[in-house]
Amino acid sequence: LVLPLERQLHEASRWNQVERMKELFEKRVNIRARNHVGRVALHWAAGAGHEQAVRLLLERGAAVDDVDSFGMNSLLLSAWFGHLQIVQILVNAGAKVHCESKDGLTLLHCAAQKGHVPVLAFVMEDLEDVALDHADKLGRTAFHRAAEHGQLDALDFLVGSGCDHSVKDKGGNTALHLAASQGHVDVLQRLVDIGLDLEEQNTEGLTALHAAAEGIHADCVMLLLGAGSNVNALTQKRLSCLHYAALGGSEDLSRALIKAGGCTNVADKQGTTPMHLAVKHNFPGLVQLLIDGHSDLDAVDIRRQTPLHLAAEHAWQDVADMLLIAGADLSLRDKQGKTALAVAARSNHVSLVDMIIKADRFYRWEKQDHRQETQQLRSVLWRLASRYLRPNEWKKLAYSWQFTEAHVCAIEQQWTGTRSYQEHGHRMLLIWLHGVAAAGENPSKALFEGLVAIGRRDLAESTRNMANGEPTAPRRCTAM
Repeated sequence: LVLPLERQLHEASRWNQVERMKELFEKRVNIRARNHVGRVALHWAAGAGHEQAVRLLLERGAAVDDVDSFGMNSLLLSAWFGHLQIVQILVNAGAKVHCESKDGLTLLHCAAQKGHVPVLAFVMEDLEDVALDHADKLGRTAFHRAAEHGQLDALDFLVGSGCDHSVKDKGGNTALHLAASQGHVDVLQRLVDIGLDLEEQNTEGLTALHAAAEGIHADCVMLLLGAGSNVNALTQKRLSCLHYAALGGSEDLSRALIKAGGCTNVADKQGTTPMHLAVKHNFPGLVQLLIDGHSDLDAVDIRRQTPLHLAAEHAWQDVADMLLIAGADLSLRDKQGKTALAVAARSNHVSLVDMIIKADRFYRWEKQDHRQETQQLRSVLWRLASRYLRPNEWKKLAYSWQFTEAHVCAIEQQWTGTRSYQEHGHRMLLIWLHGVAAAGENPSKALFEGLVAIGRRDLAESTRNMANGEPTAPRRCTAM
């Protein structure tokens, strides 16, 4: 830790307070004192571009090549911040010009990344034996750094100086990959004009188009598509650009890729399609776009799950609604042998269970019927389920109306106590009513016939009276 006087020297150097610095030197302050990240006074003065402070520190014996915890010395810091005059002063003071930070950054890397062309020009024209294509610890040259950080002027200078355009970093990335991944469309255009290979893949198999799609950089994607990039190129994991667009939930990008010929049904090594991803991450707009683009609704992944299984697992009702309307196959089973209905029931997603049963029974989905003539019947159904139906009678009714065993099991999956059968019966009756209304049948007549079929004519008669608004027993006059 720095002492109070040493901290004051750092601050004075940072703000070019030369007189205060001289006062501190009179008190024999330690000029090489370091703070918690290894910075000395000369680092602050050089990074801030203060010529007077730098000269004073050098006169007082500051070590020109001291490095901080990141391996950055005063020369690298002055190049990073674009202070050409400080760079020249330090070089004249004997600074090592071939220095590197712990990340392997040289003077060229620092100046290129920050776009300081005058510093680049000084390094290339006035210093000796500077390696233009020297790579840092990531295998990136100054050309890579300029592209990655969108420094077009620096990029042009390096190109004019004869740098290697096609060099790759340790991840197999060209400058095209790096510019695309960061969304630098002007730099990307220049690299395309230079003639970099659009289909070059990095070690993971990504092209520049993949990198742009992964970053959801629509303008870069459009540029690369216009230049002829392969929209259906696959990575090592068999990911397409549309997979990346789906992961990011971008409808605009997905639309552009589909319009350019992107395949909507390509599956990665896990069997995952863009539709699986759009459903899993709950992007309803993108799901509808993929449906309209003729995506396979029944594609199965490595777990044999369809998009509808995923919607059921995560209880995404809007997405499930879209898939049901589009005609997703409800009979398909995952590796555990479960249908989407069973998955929803297992997870206790009651409203989704009911939605799937309705779709399975009537092969279409309509909004809940709220016509006035059904309102009284709904009240009757509630009383029927909660007061009059005995345990298991709701199941008999369900089977008489062609509910399947899977439907019944899904409904009774939710356990709320010894009287759960009342809630189960009510849900079944509402699902039944939805179907009867959708089919244009007379619900009162169908209910009467169903109750008779299970041997409850007494209940059928009283229920018909309730539905017609008639009293089920004589009313008595009472005096207040």
